[in-house]
Amino acid sequence: MNYKIAICDDAAADRDYLSDLVQHWAACRGHTVQLRSFSSAEQFLFHYAEEKDFDILLLDIELGAMDGISLAKQLRQERDTVQILFITGYPDFILEGYDVAALHYLLKPVDQEKLSLVLDRAVGNLCKSRKTILLDTGGELRKFPVDTIEYVEAFSHSVAVVTTSGTYTVKKSLSEMSNLLGKEFVRCHRSYLAGLKYISRISKTELVLDGGTVLPLARSAFSTVHRAFVSYYTGEDHETV
Repeated sequence: MNYKIAICDDAAADRDYLSDLVQHWAACRGHTVQLRSFSSAEQFLFHYAEEKDFDILLLDIELGAMDGISLAKQLRQERDTVQILFITGYPDFILEGYDVAALHYLLKPVDQEKLSLVLDRAVGNLCKSRKTILLDTGGELRKFPVDTIEYVEAFSHSVAVVTTSGTYTVKKSLSEMSNLLGKEFVRCHRSYLAGLKYISRISKTELVLDGGTVLPLARSAFSTVHRAFVSYYTGEDHETV
């Protein structure tokens, strides 16, 4: 599986060390990770305003102007699924982490085995909270975590479900798929549903996904798609000018 992980620590050496530990864990477990590092809570929040889909946050408590506890409280107001792991050099701060439903805390210097065990727990929690649908793919009933589906393309009597791990043919209509997938997908064209998570940019006539795939955007759908895209990343509904 692919996980998006942020490390927030004001010490460059600690950020690099934690990054190496996370990469080692991912390689051993067969996961892929999108890893981003931040030197302050403010820097993380600036980035988070544009990308709210982090799965796991490794967060130093002593960050400077805005501490890790304050950052975690702000995040919890918006999302309750992100797995927060506190990293600290001072055991006195440990009890404060429980007020924000922290997954765990680890004392510096962080041990590889202990971090790996906590990351395993984080992944387990994420799997439980992920919305999953069941689809019949040519005689096999298969489960699909919704957040791994990039887009759906309709054909005459079936749809192609394009995921991060492959493409699957399913005998359903696009409307049926839209009802199954919910509000994190938007109909950009009569033949396409696009996952808002994977849209990189929008023009008047097309959508470009993170991997470079281009989907057509119907003129009649532009306003709806634009509002949904902005709302997904900001939590606010903006009218298109």
